[in-house]
This record gives sequence, C-alpha cells and structure tokens, in this order.
Amino acid sequence: MAKRDYYEVLGVPRNASEADLKKAFRRLAMKYHPDRNTGDVDAEAKFKEAKLAHDVLSDPKKRSAYDQFGHAGVEAGAGGFGGPGDFAGSGSFSDIFGDVFGDIFGGRAGGGRRTQRGVDLRYDLSLPLEDAVNGKEVKIRLPTLVDCQFCGGSGAKPGTQPKTCTTCGGVGQVRMQQGFFSIQQTCPECRGAGTVIAEPCSHCRGRGRLQEEKTLSVKVPAGVDNGDRIRLAGEGERGEQGGPPGDLYVQIQVLDHPIFTREESNLYCQVPIGFVTAALGGELEVPTLDGKVMLKIPGGTQTGKMFRVRNKGVKPVRGGPVGDLICRVTVETPVNLTERQKELLQEFEISVKEGGSHHNPQSHSWLDGVKNFFEKMGL
Repeated sequence: MAKRDYYEVLGVPRNASEADLKKAFRRLAMKYHPDRNTGDVDAEAKFKEAKLAHDVLSDPKKRSAYDQFGHAGVEAGAGGFGGPGDFAGSGSFSDIFGDVFGDIFGGRAGGGRRTQRGVDLRYDLSLPLEDAVNGKEVKIRLPTLVDCQFCGGSGAKPGTQPKTCTTCGGVGQVRMQQGFFSIQQTCPECRGAGTVIAEPCSHCRGRGRLQEEKTLSVKVPAGVDNGDRIRLAGEGERGEQGGPPGDLYVQIQVLDHPIFTREESNLYCQVPIGFVTAALGGELEVPTLDGKVMLKIPGGTQTGKMFRVRNKGVKPVRGGPVGDLICRVTVETPVNLTERQKELLQEFEISVKEGGSHHNPQSHSWLDGVKNFFEKMGL
C-alpha cells in the first residue's frame, strides 16, 4: 500500500510551523495512542503513522529532504531516517506526551517565555528554458520583517520598556487544571510574551517589526523543471520572542520557449522542410540550446518523422544521463506559386501518376481502403 503524504497524515498545510505540527500530532495522539485504545490494531497503526510523520516533519533536515524528494528522501538507506518500524520503544502514553508536548503538560519546570519559529515564505521564480537547463545565479527582491530601529524591536515607545505581565508573572503561560491533566496554556493577556506594552511604539505600532525589502542571490542548479523548489534556510520571516527565522522556498516556473518544449530530460522541436528536400533528401541546420547541428534528411521523408540528436537535451537536476533533442519533421506545402511553377508541378503530377502506386504507396493504400469500405456499404 502506498504511503500517505505526511502533511496529509497530520492534516496540516505544507508551510505549517513547528507549533502547528505539534498541535496536530497532539490531537491525533490523544485520539489514537495505544494506551488509550487497548487492543485496537487500527488505532495503533494510525498512531504509528502520525508519530512517523511528526518525527520527520519536526526535524528541519528530514523535512527538507522529504519536501524535495518525498518518502524516498527519508527512507532507511536513502537518508538514514528510518521507517514505520521506528515506533517500537516509543514509550508509554505519559512518556510520549512528556517528550513531544513538554511545556503544554507541565514538562518545562519553572515555565518561561516561549519562542516561536518564523513563518516559511514562498517566492515564485520564472525562468527562461535556457537558464533552467544550464543553471544560473539570480537576484531576487522580496519583502521581509526586521526589528524596528526606533524601539529596538521591543514594541514599546522609545524611552519606555515593556512591563512584566501580572497575569502570568512574566513566564508567558498560565496553568489550568482540566480533570486529571494539569495544562499550561499561552497567557491570554500577553499572548506568551511575558510582558505587556503600555505605550506602543508609534512607528511599528507595538509589533516590534517593520517590513522592508531585501535582495537575495539564488543559485539555480542546472536541470531544474517546473514545480522544483529551492530552499534557502533562515531566509523566511523573522521569529518571534527570539525564535529562529523560517525558510524561503523558491518555486521554479519555466517559461514557454518559442522553439523547444521539454518532457523530462528530452527536448522537442518542430522542423519544417521543403517539398523537394523531403522527396530527395538533404541536410538541414537545426538549433540546440548550446549551438547548431546538421540534421540529415533521407529521401522520401514524410510529415511526422522523428529524428533524434543524442545528448542535446537536459541533464536532470537529480542525476541521470543527459536527454536527447527530438526533431519532428513537417513537410511544408509551397505557396504563392508562379504560373510556370504550377505548370512544372502539374507535369510532375502526371509523371507520378504514370508511375502508379510505386511513388505514392500511402495514398494508394488509403484509396484502396476507401474503395473496400464503400463496396461493403453497397455504394
């Protein structure tokens, strides 16, 4: 059975924060943990699946590998991250909740302010086919949040300081008793900051951050294709309360090319040829992404004939042999003929008809088929 997408397992979007992952896993663990579903094999399987998904996505390196290569990037042997069998020895219900939820269920002695990782950002980068195939370093500009220079990031009016929250005593959390659980929640007064701002900074309006633009250099590797993503660690939105910044994901969009189309590692192009060249044969100069090559056309070539030029395609970004350039020939019917040219073609047509099916085998075969069809219809 195919493995489900880890984001789907946890029910979170692909840009989910660490806090979102933790919250989603807590909900599933409360529902499916074996200690709460004794003997329920289906519940145990769902808990194993959720735990594996959380283990991978909560680890930045594993998550990056999974985002780029899917399950293959985190399978045992591919990245050393293990598989579903890693559930063995995961501990009791209380152990797993102590490890994963720590501060939520009182696992953090003495409380303390909670930091929050910055949000991941996405940037759509459009590239010409040539740059996607050959690779290029690209400069991009994007908005970003930086500490307010007027209040130093505190959010308080210059000359004042945030005051300790009286509701939580500065720890950013309050403890609540729910049944047999003692639960710590984010303080509703200071929202986990541990401090409150009596006089907000007029420039950032108490947020402590302002939006600016920054320029980044993105190294696009050779061979990228539509939908590929480049991760720039730490270039996402700034974290709150001293938390680490998020990441920036550069999404690749390859622009349409006037000559070539790409399918996996091969490039395709249409090559129009004249009537005489198609009949007698010859050589044509055709373009590639790194120069020109001569293409030999044998006599009697028909529209739709494919010619392969080896190693003139794309080197895949994830490795593998270089693809080919596939040229599809289209025989072009001459237009705007002079009277003399028309006379010559009519003479040629008479000469060809006198030769019978030897010169036009496909046409004669088609006409024979039409004749047999009408005979069967009684027409």
